[in-house]
Amino acid sequence: MDTSSPAFSLIISILVGVFCLTGIGIYFSFGPGSKKLEDPWVADDD
Repeated sequence: MDTSSPAFSLIISILVGVFCLTGIGIYFSFGPGSKKLEDPWVADDD
């Protein structure tokens, strides 16, 4: 496998970007800031 080709570098950068965005999404969904989130369906319960 030729690891010096530009296509290989592009694929690795895209994969790193996808993993970073996934990690950020999981952190924002389940991290410390999620304690302040409120469910709109429960909040609008009359």
